[in-house]
Amino acid sequence: MKARVTISAILIVSMLSGCAYIQKAKRTDELEAENASLRNKIGQLQKEKTKEVRRIYEEKDKELSELERAKRELEESLKQEIGEYKAKLQMTERGLVITFVSEIFFDSGKDKLKSDGMMTLNKVAEVLNKEVPNSNMAVEGHTDNDPIKHSGWKSNWELSSARALAVLHYLISEGKIRPQRLSANGYGEFHPVAPNDTVQNKQNNRRVEIVILPSKLSKVKLQ
Repeated sequence: MKARVTISAILIVSMLSGCAYIQKAKRTDELEAENASLRNKIGQLQKEKTKEVRRIYEEKDKELSELERAKRELEESLKQEIGEYKAKLQMTERGLVITFVSEIFFDSGKDKLKSDGMMTLNKVAEVLNKEVPNSNMAVEGHTDNDPIKHSGWKSNWELSSARALAVLHYLISEGKIRPQRLSANGYGEFHPVAPNDTVQNKQNNRRVEIVILPSKLSKVKLQ
């Protein structure tokens, strides 16, 4: 009798062990399938991320090439102003910067555009509308550190701001640049490019800059 009980017990234990092994093997297969699925998803996500990064860099290269074309066209259009050291162009981290000495646009202490300055802005607007029609741009006014004495402005802040706005309004009204693309800033004497210790340096600090921003680059954040 005891022998039968022992044998039955052994059979039951064996059956239970076999079931446990089968369940374990089944669970192992399920986990491997899940891992394979996750690896596939991760691989797909990596491919999509790589594709997105490549698209971003291609877009960046395209925009930079647009700015380079605009720079070449402006160098040709502004050949006289550049040759007379009244204008210069630079590619910077912000974008393409066109720098003009203020005297090309304004008389001393004034914010009314001169006729020669209007002609120069016409050339600039033509290139910007043609080569970078989707780029935003900032017009920035700067002065030297000579205090306001006779012109009636409260400070160089007001003068630089008024000059930036005068250029902005002309680009809109006569240059046909969409107002949504433009902004204006006045920095007074607080962003000099040279010490205000000579006549030449002060002239360099009295300037108007037009900064052309890449059309989409500023909206993209690389992760």
